[in-house]
Amino acid sequence: MASALSDLRVLDFSRVLAGPFATMMLADLGATVTKVERPGTGDETRSWGPPYDERGAATYFQSVNRNKTSIVLDLSADHDLQRAKALARESDVLVENFRPGVMERLGLSYEQLQTEHSSLIYCSITGFGAGAGAELPGYDLLVQALGGLMSITGPADGEPQKVGVALVDVLAGLFATVGILTALRHRQATGEGQLVEVDLISALLSGLVNQASAYTIAGVVPRRLGNEHPSIAPYELLASADGELVIAVGTDRQFSGLCDVLGAPELAADPRYEHNSDRVSNRRELRAELESRLAPRPAREWAELLTAARVPAGVVNDIEGAFELAASLGLDPVVTIPREDGSAVRLTRNPVRLSRTPPTYRAAPPSLPET
Repeated sequence: MASALSDLRVLDFSRVLAGPFATMMLADLGATVTKVERPGTGDETRSWGPPYDERGAATYFQSVNRNKTSIVLDLSADHDLQRAKALARESDVLVENFRPGVMERLGLSYEQLQTEHSSLIYCSITGFGAGAGAELPGYDLLVQALGGLMSITGPADGEPQKVGVALVDVLAGLFATVGILTALRHRQATGEGQLVEVDLISALLSGLVNQASAYTIAGVVPRRLGNEHPSIAPYELLASADGELVIAVGTDRQFSGLCDVLGAPELAADPRYEHNSDRVSNRRELRAELESRLAPRPAREWAELLTAARVPAGVVNDIEGAFELAASLGLDPVVTIPREDGSAVRLTRNPVRLSRTPPTYRAAPPSLPET
């Protein structure tokens, strides 16, 4: 099958996560991606471990750099800088996430390149924009803190918590991919390239969705609720005989089904719990009622009974359990990609399924070339 972006050439100056995630999405869809790395060390994530694979390579780097080739360029050396400029003139898309001003000093900014290459799509990813926030370091943990995500994550009576993965970088990478594909559509119609800008804090604020609109529309500043939901109940972890059960009841029908499975249909008719708004107002009492009825059986047994009754429920998997679940559902979550030395690397499958131009897995993450 053909790849949708097989005629696209991408020059990737980005490092760490947001930019490399975006360029890997393009590479999975067929684009030819050339990753520019610094001499000696390459992308910072090449040394971010443990864990490492059997060759001693960091698994972090490999998570976002498949389907790419790598070139080492010293941008402080004129010969290599001229090579970088030549590659940019030959590319359809350029992606970078240097501090604002760095690419301009190198003669590689959008304004400088587009005078000779008007169809270039140039994606710049920053932490806090290219204006007043230009000097702020764009680290995911910092953005989670400054952007409010940590303030709504964690137990109500505990300290703020970060999410267990660099989620803001992933969000920014996805927004960058959308922006690039949109710019490509515009170029297809007009021949014009353009500048695509994504900053981490704006990506996070957009990703806060209902928590953000609670503030922007109603003036409500959300707070930490642990695993509870600010607008739905019961939508949380509840104790059972052997551990936590996940209950995600979003409708009155589902709540009625939950009560039936628990042998407590009277709870669904109780005016304190009849409708979702009532359940949110009386969530503490409701939690006690539900946990007293969940206590006799283990979580997995309850999950099976509730799922059969079309009530959203489950257990808390670790990462291994999550991959095993996806595999059991026929979702094939892992792809195995051969390396040039005869070994192979196992990576998470691209989640986008396309009937005519599906993602492909042509090359393992590249080793750092010799300089």
